[in-house]
Amino acid sequence: MNSTARLWRGPAYLEPAIAIVAFATLCLVVLSVAPLLLGPDGQAYRASIIAITDGHFLTLSASQAHALIAQLSRCSRSATSCLSAGPVTTIGHALEQWVRLPDGRWISEKNPGYPFLAAPFQALGVIRLAPLCYAGLGCLGLYAGARRWLGSPGGAVAVGLFCSCDLVMVFAWQDYWSSLTDASLIAAGTGTLVWAALADDVAPRRRTVLGLLGFLAIEAAVFARYTNVIVLGCAVVAVIALRRRRPGSLPPAAPRYWLGSAAVLVAGLAVFDGLAYGAPLDTGYRPGEITFSLGAVGSNLRLMPAHLIVAMPVCLLGLAGLILIIVRRVRLRRDDSGQGGDARRDFAIGLTVAAPWLTLWALYSTYTWTAQPGIGAWQSARFYLPAIGPITLLASWLLVRVPQLTRWPGRTWAAALPAAVVLVMFFALATLTFRDQASPASPSAPPGRCNIGEPHCPAKPPAGSPVGLTPGAS
Repeated sequence: MNSTARLWRGPAYLEPAIAIVAFATLCLVVLSVAPLLLGPDGQAYRASIIAITDGHFLTLSASQAHALIAQLSRCSRSATSCLSAGPVTTIGHALEQWVRLPDGRWISEKNPGYPFLAAPFQALGVIRLAPLCYAGLGCLGLYAGARRWLGSPGGAVAVGLFCSCDLVMVFAWQDYWSSLTDASLIAAGTGTLVWAALADDVAPRRRTVLGLLGFLAIEAAVFARYTNVIVLGCAVVAVIALRRRRPGSLPPAAPRYWLGSAAVLVAGLAVFDGLAYGAPLDTGYRPGEITFSLGAVGSNLRLMPAHLIVAMPVCLLGLAGLILIIVRRVRLRRDDSGQGGDARRDFAIGLTVAAPWLTLWALYSTYTWTAQPGIGAWQSARFYLPAIGPITLLASWLLVRVPQLTRWPGRTWAAALPAAVVLVMFFALATLTFRDQASPASPSAPPGRCNIGEPHCPAKPPAGSPVGLTPGAS
């Protein structure tokens, strides 16, 4: 632990207690609003999850699809209750975003991982707890990583920033959406890997095992959303770079297990795609449905910043933290004292954490669907949510380190006052906006495209998008 971290003092129980309160607040806010299944993405995932719990994995025959339709037709738009909703006779309408394979079987367009992650909760009848449980894993990883990097109260601040994000609340409320699950797994994996890289005082075997769990969490996020392979790639590059620049900084066997795990995941996905879709790089999406183009960058740069600030205000703190980390490193580049060492350490960790955030957002800046005007903040910002873990760690650096560097009076837990004010403000704003979005009477569009004529839906879809389809690399 670096020198500035030792400036913090406080009761040992206080930091974990604050983190627990932050997560409990997220749960109470989300569970206080009745669930409502919105958009075809939720419908597609629900069909896959229920099919798995019925013992049908990945694909369905025509007869199995019709049986699933009959089962789904008895469910209302509530994610937890089933009522008489009238008969549905066409597979294409009832199984939203499912496609027919050449052999006549049906498969979801969506990447296959999330239904397997959510199916145990469906089988136990607690599907509403699925996104919150994965959010809890994300909080554990962020707490461990931020506390190891920043000391007290870095762990509590990271958990508080994660739980007080508007978009986290919105998708914790949506039982069958995958958006929060893969974002939480990336947060858990990122925080755990930061801990494993910095835990020099921990037994090598424990560091290796926990680091492997961090990689497995990120790999599960890739299985749920293929574009998250960028995050996995950044983790692989970081391990290789650390191994080469500081050969003794990691346990000898750790890189072999960690990188081997990533290689197995990539090979497994290629084999699966080849068997399910016909080629290692194919997916269930129709040709041209998911498109990335450099021509969309300009429009996304005009539209997305406002959406991201509304849905993920913590990104401003994360960006400010990254900028200050770089500035401090440049100013102290010739300083060989303790401050210079801390600046170099923060710079290395900060860039490593920022890499998956910036590369993932750079990819989605070329996404053509979000480049269209008229799409709501939560609809478009959800593609950027997987970076919430790295963003939270950088924002935590800002709120924890700046009071330390400015010699806040007393150098005690009183220095956490700015962070406390920010967290309270974020929770208040997020709760208000979440309740407004979750209200049945809200005129705002739901999180994700929906079909014409459904509640909350605009009268016309954005130009260039097929009716009833929700493009998205998830």
